[in-house]
Order: sequence, then structure tokens, then C-alpha cells
Amino acid sequence: MYTVHGENLSKTPWDCYPRPQMRRNSYVNLNGIWDFTVSHAEAFPESYDRKILVPFCPESPLSGLETHYPEGAYLFYRRTFSRPQTDGRILLHIGAADQELSCYVNSKKVGSHSGGYEAITFDITAYLQEENTLLLRCRDDLRRKEYPYGKQVMKRGGMWYTPVSGIWQTVWLESVPETYIQKLEITNRGDRVTICVSPPQEGMVTVADLGSYPLTDGRVEISPESPHFWSPEDPYLYEFSVQTSTDRVESYFALRTLEVQTVDGIPRLCLNSKPYFFHGVLDQGYWPDGLFTPPHPQAYADDILAMKKLGFNTLRKHIKVEAEEFYYQCDKLGMVVFQDMVNNGSYSFLQDTALPTLGKQKRKDHRRNRDPKVRQGFLDAMTATVNQLKNHPCILYWTIFNEGWGQFDSDRVYPQLKALDDTRFIDTTSGWFRRKETDVESLHIYFDRWGRLKPAQKPLVLSEFGGHTYAVEDHLWNPGKAYGYKTCKTPEAYRRSIETLYRSVIIPAVKKGLCAAIYTQLSDVEDEINGFFTYDRKVNKADPETMQAIARALFEAL
Repeated sequence: MYTVHGENLSKTPWDCYPRPQMRRNSYVNLNGIWDFTVSHAEAFPESYDRKILVPFCPESPLSGLETHYPEGAYLFYRRTFSRPQTDGRILLHIGAADQELSCYVNSKKVGSHSGGYEAITFDITAYLQEENTLLLRCRDDLRRKEYPYGKQVMKRGGMWYTPVSGIWQTVWLESVPETYIQKLEITNRGDRVTICVSPPQEGMVTVADLGSYPLTDGRVEISPESPHFWSPEDPYLYEFSVQTSTDRVESYFALRTLEVQTVDGIPRLCLNSKPYFFHGVLDQGYWPDGLFTPPHPQAYADDILAMKKLGFNTLRKHIKVEAEEFYYQCDKLGMVVFQDMVNNGSYSFLQDTALPTLGKQKRKDHRRNRDPKVRQGFLDAMTATVNQLKNHPCILYWTIFNEGWGQFDSDRVYPQLKALDDTRFIDTTSGWFRRKETDVESLHIYFDRWGRLKPAQKPLVLSEFGGHTYAVEDHLWNPGKAYGYKTCKTPEAYRRSIETLYRSVIIPAVKKGLCAAIYTQLSDVEDEINGFFTYDRKVNKADPETMQAIARALFEAL
């Protein structure tokens, strides 16, 4: 099964600047055909017997391999490149690789990284010649639970999906001066924004239509006299540049306020000082041809615009961290993101899914996932996720744990995330097993247990519901097997079922205090056929006019 973009793949896939919020003129894309081989030995092989199309993982059809290799095997990537012509330093960037990666240039080790969902950077200047051989070794083992893994499993099926190994985001080179801007940190607090440059340097920040502001010890605070606030309806971005004595980067920021207000005795989530209803869908970020990696960056924009056409203003990015291009498109096009952390640790279908779905949703979590490596692995990944994404104004809400998956000491993890970013809403336990420390009351309801949808002491969020299925012939990834929560036999029945659910349950709940509702889901994913769109994104099962009318009714109820 291929998407339209996958059917028309370019020779150098993902040939766009990979870091839209910190842009320089220098950029060399290393995506394309690489030498590839697999071994159970750590030593680099003498020969490479396969080819792979980077940045697609070997499990994906677009990689040219469509193979998941044994757990713990070493995946070897090789390609050559010419040294960029510059007097400064050369950085190698890898958008993401799952789980462990080691980098060698001209047979010399540059460095290593472990994780799976965050960007990797190596300074390779000292290892370069005029012509160079780049070797990357990856190792992935889902049996090791200290690393985040999300929806990946060794035996896929139902709501669990094909695993992803190795490189799955763009590999690129960047030329920088000897002293360069390594990081921008953009913090929005209402009508003001703080921009920090690391390492601290003197220089000037120039904002389009506002003017120039000097950096003092690498920091500047900007408060426009007439602030233009960002929202899904008006996604205004302030473009700016940072110029130091040696370096220049371009970026953008937005202004918006987030707070909880009590309105008519009900706690409400507010955007720009007004109660706002976050009308959203679950977005798992899978494609049939690229798995974790869409075949083209435009596929992100296509999904966002398709959901806006159905009246939605929010995507819950579920158990996955995307390439920065996704968040850039949400910033630019006006789509709120509720961002999940990626789970690691243990999972039990009986304890974490079946019994809670039936109502058994109280459990202490201080004894859960007691392995210190697992706990530290989650905290390290959470820190990396927040630091990598927090500049993006579209992200309004962090989710720490989903349905108990990998959950531990949630009341202690909450303040750790709050210390990383105190400017956004935090959902500590989405679904169930709630403790005390959280900004919202977060529920999952799939099987008509709507009596739980009642006013709470904190803003009420229905962070998952729906999941109605309709199988579109000739657009099924796994014909004969389907997963979802309510089966509809015809497109008319599917559309009626969704409309009835919103009008009989969700819209009335808004008047009683519901602040957000996340429908499952944007698209079908493998066996799971409860998406508004088919897995290949070629068929929209929903009626846009009906869905737009529902969106208007939700805001009228608010």
C-alpha cells in the first residue's frame, strides 16, 4: 500500500531544510541510496550486500528492504561525501535513529547516541578529508525496556504496530563558524517572549515589523506594544533573525496565553484569555509506505489541512515525536498539538487496558517499573523531548503517561516536567490511574461509560474516545483483519454514528465543563481501521459539511 507521495518519490527524499526554527544558509542533504548490511557482530563488515533508501527505516517498503531484522542485530550504513568548502566547522545531523547509533568518519569513531526519537549532532571537522566515508552503525532491541518504544512491538497486530529500526529521519551536513550559535531557546509568557542564545553571545535580534533588539549576555526579552496572538484561527508568526559577530540564524516565535480560569463555576482551559474548546483527533504518525517517516514532508501539511477541513483544531501526537517539519507546519497552518511522551518500561494488556476499560482505574504507581534504568531512560527521553520541541508555539499541552504504560511515580514526575517547562498544560496520566499532580482531569471512554463525563475540580479533558470503524474496500492494509471499537457497515452508517456521538454526548458535555475531546483517530493504521482517512490517505470517510457543523456546535456550546 502506497500513498500518493510514495508513488511519486523523489531521488533525494526529504530534500527540505530539516530544522525550520533555526535556519542557516549552509545545508547538504545526505539522504538517498546508501550501502547497507546486517550482522550479529559489532565489527564493521568488509562488504555491504544491500542498498537502503535513507531516511526510511528497513521495515518500510520505501526503504527498498521491507524487512525487520532480528532483535539486537547491527545495522550498518555507508556512503561517501565531499568535504563542504568552508573555513569553519562541519556538523553532521541525524534527525532520529532507533535505538543506539555510533558514528565513524574515515574509520575513526566520532561518537555515539542512544534513544530513538531525538535529534543527534556530531562535530566531524577533525575527521574530514577532501573525500570521506561515513559509517553509521545502529542497533535496536525491543527487549530492552529502558528505551522508549511507543506502539512498536515484535509481533504486531491490533493497536500495536510494525517496529522501526535504524535511521528514520534526515541525515545532513551543516557548515558553521568556529564560534557559532548552538541553540536557541524561545519562551513565550503571554504578551512577551524571551530569546536566549547558547552559548551566550553579544549580538542583535531583528524581528520583522518590530525592529532590532540587542542581546545582553545572550538574552533578550521582547514585548510588542500591540501583540498579535497566535491561534488556530489566526496562526500569526513573528519572523526574526539573530546576528552575532560570527554567525547568523533565522527563526520565528509566536505570542499566546495559556491559563485555567473558572467560568460560571467551571474550570476551563483558556487560550488568549478566553475559554477555548480543543476539538481534536489522535494522530499516531504512521504511513503504510514509510512507517514512522512520511514519504514527503508535504504529507504532514496534507494531514493538518485535511483535519482543519473537517473542523478540527487540535492533534494529539500520540506516543511519538515527529520530525521538526511536522511542528513547523502546525505552527504555520494553525493546529494545536497535544504532545505525548513516548513510553518505555513494561505493559500488561490485562492490567493496563482490559480492566481499566471496564472501570478498574485506581492504582498506586510508586512500585511500578522499579528498574532504575527504565525510570532514568524515561526521564532522559522526556527531558530531550521537551528541550527539542518547546520552542514550537503550536504545542500547548504535554502528556506524560498514557493509560499506565510505563507509569511510575507520576506525582514526582509531574514537577520534573513542570521545571522543564511551566508555560503549558500538563496531563500527567491520560486515561486512568490518576494521582494528585496534574493540570487536568483526563479520561478515555470507548464503551458507553459516559456517566464518568461529569464536572471535575480541574479542567475536564476527554483525551481519547470514538474509534468507530468502516472498512473501505481496496484501501485495507491487512484485509480480513480489523481493529476498532464500533463497526459500521456502510459509509452512511459510519457518518451517522460519529454525528450521533458528538451531538448526543460530546456537545452536551461541553456545557457541563468539557474542555477538550480527542477522537480516535486521524487515519487507519495497519489493522486499526478507525481513522477518518484510510491508511493510504486516499479516501476520506467523513463528510466535511457535517463535521464543520459539529465544530461550530461545540464552540456555540462553550
